[in-house]
Order: sequence, then structure tokens, then C-alpha cells
Amino acid sequence: MEIVKAIALLLVGFVFLLKGADFFVDGSSAVAKKLKVPSLIIGLTIVAMGTSLPELSVSITASMANSNALAVSNVIGSNIFNLMVVLGMSALMAVIEVSEDVIKKDFPFSVVCAVLLLILGYLGMELGRLDGAIFLVIFVGFILYQVMTALRARKAALSAENDEDEIKLLPMWRAAIYIVGGAAAVKFGGDWTVNGAKTLAAAFGLSENLIGLTIVAMGTSLPELVTSVVAARKNELDMAVGNVVGSNVFNILMILGLASALSPIGFIMENVIDICVLLGFSVLVWIFCAVKKKLGKLEGAAMLLAYAAYAVYICLR
Repeated sequence: MEIVKAIALLLVGFVFLLKGADFFVDGSSAVAKKLKVPSLIIGLTIVAMGTSLPELSVSITASMANSNALAVSNVIGSNIFNLMVVLGMSALMAVIEVSEDVIKKDFPFSVVCAVLLLILGYLGMELGRLDGAIFLVIFVGFILYQVMTALRARKAALSAENDEDEIKLLPMWRAAIYIVGGAAAVKFGGDWTVNGAKTLAAAFGLSENLIGLTIVAMGTSLPELVTSVVAARKNELDMAVGNVVGSNVFNILMILGLASALSPIGFIMENVIDICVLLGFSVLVWIFCAVKKKLGKLEGAAMLLAYAAYAVYICLR
């Protein structure tokens, strides 16, 4: 009976994820166009934070329940999945032109966040309350920088504006409903998908760290996957990239920052190894972006194959 309930939760959760992401992208895109803010910035902030709600819920709940392995592995696993699978699948859907800002600023910043996580986690093999406070302060700075960038971009767009956008935009009230309703559907869909997946995984006796890196990480990253793929299909390519980069920054700085500030999170050596893998993958994708200024089907396929190899490794170790 439990297995049947788990499968039902998976199916219902996935439907909510699909429809919620669809509304979320439409609403966010409308807000970006209406306010004359680049889609990349909307992706780095509103969309990234909205799609990271499942990770936030799972990691903080795990931290408060002293399931530290799940809290850390969920974030690390989600970031690897976002980078390799979400971007990889998006690149297979449509060629993603990568802007100079992403290559020179946003992507390097996400790598710095991962390096900081490695250093602070390895020292003493835990993330303490001070480490959490450091992450949160940096996160506030990141958000303020994005807000300032958005205001400058809006000012430039308004001064250069000649004609109204030919595309019929959603009214702001409807866009707000789409964003809030879509985020809620994504959040609950992610929760139900994860709960169903965890029930099925537990039946096979998987370890907490392995469940965090695979089932939970993939489940909580479904919003990013669905949202970025939908954004790519709707030709909102900057939003697809911004969603992934922003979510990875949000996962480390906000989620682990808040979780460790509430309750210190212990590290194990496998966490250190997985962060090193995340850094290796980050550098690889960064090189892909810097060399061609775009991610195409070849790069997308390579990223998916690399993730498949990593998935095999963590299941066998």
C-alpha cells in the first residue's frame, strides 16, 4: 500500500511541477518585460529562489532534525544536478547563447561560493553558526548587487525605448498570480515528488547520504529542471541560465547558510569529495561557455554523460 501511495505522490507531484513551472516562467517573463529588467536577472533572483523552495524546505528540516548528511548532500547533489542535467537538457532543447556577464561575473561567483563551502566545511569538518552567518551576509550582498544591476538595466532600457513591445504582455496582477501560484505548485509538487521517491528508495535500504545525493537532490531539483527546460522552449534562454546559476548560489549561501546558522552541520569525507566533483564540473561548464559563448547539443550531451558517470560512481562507492 505504501508503494502505491509513493507512486501516486510521484505522479501528482510531477504534474504540479510541470504546470507550476509553466505559469512561473510566463509570469516571470511578463514581469521582466514590463519592468524592462533583463530576463537573466529575473532568472538569477525571482526564478532561482522560487525553484529552490524544495531544497530550502528539505535542508532546513533535515538540519533541525539532525539529519546533517541529508542537509549537505541535498545541496551538493542539487547543484551538480542543476549544472550538468538542467543546463545539459536545456542545451539539448535549444542552443543557449551565454552572455559576457554570466561568463565573467555570475558563473565565477558560483564557483567561488563552492570553493568557500569546501574550505569552511573542511576546516573542522562542519559548518558552524559563524560559517552560516558568513554565507548569509554574502548572500545579502549578492541580492543587493542584482537589484542595483536591474535598476541600471531598467534605466538604460527606458531611455532607449521607442515603441511599445509588440508582444501582448500579461497584466501585472495576473503575472503576480502566475508567479505566486506557480511557485506554490512547484514547491508542493517538489515536496510530494521527494516524499514519494524517499519512500521508494528507503524500501531498497539506501543510505541517507546516497538518498540525499540522488533521489532527494534530483527530486528537489525537478523545479529547476522543468523551469529551465520550459524557459528554453519558450526562448527565454537567459532565464534558463540565470535559473541554474542563481539556484546554485542560493542553495549554498542561503540554504546552507540558514541551516547551519540554526544548527551546526557536520561534514563527512564524502561531502568533501562531492564538492570537489562540483568544482570540477563547474570549471568544465565554465570552459564550455567561455570557448564558444554558447552551449549547444554537443556540450549538453557531454554534460549529461558526465553526470551519468558520476551517478554510477556514487551508487557504487
